[in-house]
Amino acid sequence: MLLHVENLSVTFHSEYEHVQSVRTVNFQLAHGETLAIVGESGSGKSVTALSIMQLLSSNARIDPQSKISFFSKNNRYLELTTLEKNNIEMIRGFEMAMIFQEPMTSLNPLMKCGEQVSEALRLHLKMNKEAARQKTLSLFEEVKIPNPEQTYSKYPHELSGGQKQRIMIAMAISCHPKLLIADEPTTALDVRVQKNILTLLKELQIKYKMSILFITHDLNLVRSFADRALVMFKGSCVELGTIEPIFTNPQHPYTKSLINCRPASDVRVHYLSTVEEIGNGLNSTSNSDNVISPNQFEKRISNLEKEERNILELKDLEVWYATERNFWGKGVHWHKAVNGVNMAIKQGETMGLVGESGCGKTTIGKAIVKLVEIASGEILYKGKNIADFSKSEMQNYRKEVQIIFQDPYSSLNPRIAIGNAIKEPMDVHGIENAPNRKAKVISLLEKVGLDADHYYRYPHEFSGGQRQRISIARALALNAQCIICDESVSALDVSVQAQVLNLLVRLREEFNFTYLFISHDLNVIKHISDHVAVMSKGKIVERNNAEALFAAPTENYTRDLLDSLQF
Repeated sequence: MLLHVENLSVTFHSEYEHVQSVRTVNFQLAHGETLAIVGESGSGKSVTALSIMQLLSSNARIDPQSKISFFSKNNRYLELTTLEKNNIEMIRGFEMAMIFQEPMTSLNPLMKCGEQVSEALRLHLKMNKEAARQKTLSLFEEVKIPNPEQTYSKYPHELSGGQKQRIMIAMAISCHPKLLIADEPTTALDVRVQKNILTLLKELQIKYKMSILFITHDLNLVRSFADRALVMFKGSCVELGTIEPIFTNPQHPYTKSLINCRPASDVRVHYLSTVEEIGNGLNSTSNSDNVISPNQFEKRISNLEKEERNILELKDLEVWYATERNFWGKGVHWHKAVNGVNMAIKQGETMGLVGESGCGKTTIGKAIVKLVEIASGEILYKGKNIADFSKSEMQNYRKEVQIIFQDPYSSLNPRIAIGNAIKEPMDVHGIENAPNRKAKVISLLEKVGLDADHYYRYPHEFSGGQRQRISIARALALNAQCIICDESVSALDVSVQAQVLNLLVRLREEFNFTYLFISHDLNVIKHISDHVAVMSKGKIVERNNAEALFAAPTENYTRDLLDSLQF
């Protein structure tokens, strides 16, 4: 065996409380095996991985009875919990490596992407600068990064979320480690790249006889990838076994919930099943009142198309980014991130926007809320060009049109408690009476699956999925009419994803909200969208109602995306 984890228990200590996040977890990982650790946010998955890597924060304590034994390249077992700091640093990144969940916070923002990868090669493999550079470019090609030469010289902020994740993967596999720990490595990736990355990891695993510990919130993702799965719930292992028995005959109610919470591809429903429902023997997808028949969907689409006025409209929208500047900082070469996009969204409609990472989806969302300047074209809100808005009209526009960002950590101020972060825009726009705002914030926290006592906690005290829920609550605080969801459920485990999607649907039905829903998850897009626009290389290549587009796509690019779902 490559790895033995015995009675692993981890407790986090603070001035006010002691929280045991991992409780007596046991498992083994064989040479060349893939073990998936699956569970919702806060279940202890990442803490288990960080314990193996010895990267826990200073306030974390591994129980003295816990043992983590690793079979090193020196053909002897090392007890990682008692290893000296300088020894673990020699192993980390060389014999075992980790792909982290949030690439933006894992990459050095002041260092070019290529240099960050070549640095590891020079350190561990003793390569010279040019050899490390060539190896890095080769790795960029392996992980399907477009234009490796240009990407080598770019900084992290110049890349899309998916591209940054691929940089992290290239860095992790650069020294061909015996153990690769992948913590949600495909969360930010579209389905085609996700398929390519999982295929690549499999190929590398076979080539270098590498073992993979794959951490994910999506049990369905690992069905064709992992050999075994360990299901975690509230810090404990509730089920461990080979893949097929877990899918065909799960023993624990929580495992059944993880399998059944995902949107189904063969039936459209108003609301998804949640963990609580399935645990109580209920399943929304089997409730006939909850199922949306084809006739009902067609009627909704017909009613939307009869609506004469668009709430949001893009006309020949173009957004350019300078790829090269002269001595005075003026752009001389440009990349057309958005290239002549036309799109119209009706009041109460959910428009799904899909496409590969870097195709311009997020740029469209940022342009709508004026976070990037447009090169040409128009953005109309309720029939009026936002470029012509007065100061008061623009203030009202910023209140009514909100965005939920892809990366929850970088969109939250680390120095502000999350209750105040949600309340702050309410203070600015005068939402609710001042004495009632705290109660409104607590209500929003509970709606997105958090607790009232989270009000005074800071962003670093939450998991990635919990931070995403905080961002959603903040966007809902202003009673917006149009919400742009930029991969807003991609970081959530499937059980919480179902809750949040149900919340968005309820808000749409209750307040006639309008959504531009940007996602790489095609099953989620099909579930929530009325119409779907497919984007490639800055352009809309296909648009249709959700059922028609998934049933009979007309473009080869769309067919390729749908084929990736079969992986």
